[in-house]
Amino acid sequence: MLRCRGIRGATTAERNTAEDILEATRELLATMIEANDIAAEDVASIIFTTTPDLNATFPAIAARDYGWDTVPLLCTHEMDVPGALDHVVRILMHVNTEKSPSEIRHVYLRRARELRPEWAYEPNGRTA
Repeated sequence: MLRCRGIRGATTAERNTAEDILEATRELLATMIEANDIAAEDVASIIFTTTPDLNATFPAIAARDYGWDTVPLLCTHEMDVPGALDHVVRILMHVNTEKSPSEIRHVYLRRARELRPEWAYEPNGRTA
């Protein structure tokens, strides 16, 4: 049965530049797409968040670069929690799928791996 499932992802950008934010976001999106075999027509919407220290560009531009012009996208900032990990880009992708929740592969890359070690994604395609 087809259901709408949420797929989480997070990564970090090196610096607060448009280039670094988009590079990190593209890598994260590509990994989430590959890990979950996502087709553009199955994406219901995507919410992008950044920590307040990342404001040089909208991470949603990376999804538009995929040609996802009909997918609703939203960018916002995370809460500014003292001591929280900095330079983080997060994605919550809503996907129509027949996969069960246990089959969904959440993807945490770079320094964001420390946020959810159980969802840390290694280059060989396995979670840590």
